[in-house]
Amino acid sequence: MKKLLFFAPLLLLFSCGHGPAQQLENKKLNSLAVEYVKLGLAIGQYDGDFVDAYYGPDSLKPKSEPLKIFPKDSLLASANSLMNDLRIVANTTKIDTNKIRANWMADQLVAFSRRIRIFSGEDRPFDEESRELFGVAAPVYTDDFFKGQIALLDSILPGKGNVNDRFQKLANKFIIPKDKLDPVIKAAIAEARKRTLAHYQLPAGETFTLEYVTNKPWSGYNWYKGGYKSTVQINTDLKIFIDRAIDVGSHESYPGHHVYNMLLEKNLYHDKGWVEISLYPLFCPQSLIAEGSANYGIEVAFPGDDKIKFAKNVLLPLAGLDTTSIDLYFKALAIKGTLNYARNEAARGLINNTMSQDKALSYLKKYCLMNDETAQKSISFIKKYRSYVINYNYGQDLVKNYIESNGGTAKAPAKRWELFGKLLSQEVEPVSLVKK
Repeated sequence: MKKLLFFAPLLLLFSCGHGPAQQLENKKLNSLAVEYVKLGLAIGQYDGDFVDAYYGPDSLKPKSEPLKIFPKDSLLASANSLMNDLRIVANTTKIDTNKIRANWMADQLVAFSRRIRIFSGEDRPFDEESRELFGVAAPVYTDDFFKGQIALLDSILPGKGNVNDRFQKLANKFIIPKDKLDPVIKAAIAEARKRTLAHYQLPAGETFTLEYVTNKPWSGYNWYKGGYKSTVQINTDLKIFIDRAIDVGSHESYPGHHVYNMLLEKNLYHDKGWVEISLYPLFCPQSLIAEGSANYGIEVAFPGDDKIKFAKNVLLPLAGLDTTSIDLYFKALAIKGTLNYARNEAARGLINNTMSQDKALSYLKKYCLMNDETAQKSISFIKKYRSYVINYNYGQDLVKNYIESNGGTAKAPAKRWELFGKLLSQEVEPVSLVKK
C-alpha cells in the first residue's frame, strides 16, 4: 500500500459499536473533551505561550475578558476535577479507544497543572518538570560521554587546535547566502513534500505560507491554522547552513509538523469528532510526539546518504556554494548530532540552579559545538521554554526506537513510512514508547 493517509488499520482500532452503554460513555467523553478545550483556552487567555494551535468551534472560546489577577487556584481545581473524571472513565471502560482517549486527555491535564504553576512562578527540578509536562524524563549524559564524541570529531576534522574552531571553519563553507536563502529553503521543502506524497495522500487544498522572521528564540516554527493550512516561519537571526535547509524544511513541513497536524485534524477531529485534538497546548505530552516525530521525519524522508546527495546535487549549486568537503561536513554533523543531549544538561543545570548562565554558555560551545551567537540563542530558548528541549532529542530517539523496533528500519522504508503515519494519526502517550 502506497497511500496511507486514511490508514485502514486505524479504522479498526477507532471503530465504535452502537450499544446504549457505549453511546452513553462516548457522550460523556465528548462532554469532558469540550471542558478540556474550554479550560485550555481559558489558560491561554493569561499564558500567551500556552495555546500553540486551535481550530475548533468558536463557541468553546472564552466568553469573558481575563481577570486582572491570574486565577491559579480555580484553574488548578478545574484541571484536577476534570482529570479525575477522565481517570474514572479510563479505569472503568471496556473499550480500548475510550481508555486511550481518556488517559491521553488526563495526561495532558497533568501538564496543564504544571504549566499553571510554572506561570505562577512555582518551579520544580528539571526531571520532575519534564515528567509532568511531557510524560517522561530524559536520560542524563555525563561529560565523559560528550568528551568521547568530541574525540571522535577531533579525529576526522582537518587541522589542529580547538575542535569547535575547526568544526566552525568547516561549517562556514556551507552558509547559505541571504539572497539565496528563499530558493534554497523552497527547494528543500518541495523535495520533502514530493517524498512525502509518494507515501501519503494528503488532504485536498493543504498548503502553507513561508515567512522569514527575526528576533525569535527558535530557528523555525510551524503555526498550524487548521483547515490543513500552516504558516512556516524561518528565523534569519542566525546564519543558516545548508543542512538546516533540509532539517528545518522537513521538520516544520513535510513530513513534520504540517503533516502531523493535518493527520490529526483529518483522522481524529473531522472523521471521529474528537474535539480535544483541535486544541494543541504547547507544554504537554503531545509536544514530545510532535517534536520527536518532526526530527525523526527528516531521516524518514531523507534516509541514508540522501541528504548528502540532495545537498550536493541540488542545494549547494542553487546556493552558489562549492561542494568540496561536503561529505566530510555531513560525517562531522552525524557525530555532532550525538552531542545534542548536552543542551539538555545545560537546561537541567540552569533550571536546577546548578549551572550559571556563563557556565551554560561555555558548556554549549564546548559540547554542542555552538558558535557564540547560537549558544546565546539557545540560552534564550531554554529561559523561555525550559525543559521543552528534551522533546527534540529524547523525543526523536523514542520515536525512532519505537518505529524501528516494530520493523520500520532503513531496509524496510515502506514499513517505516506506514508506522510513522500511524503514529502521527493517534493520541499517543509518550510513556508507551519507552521500552519496558
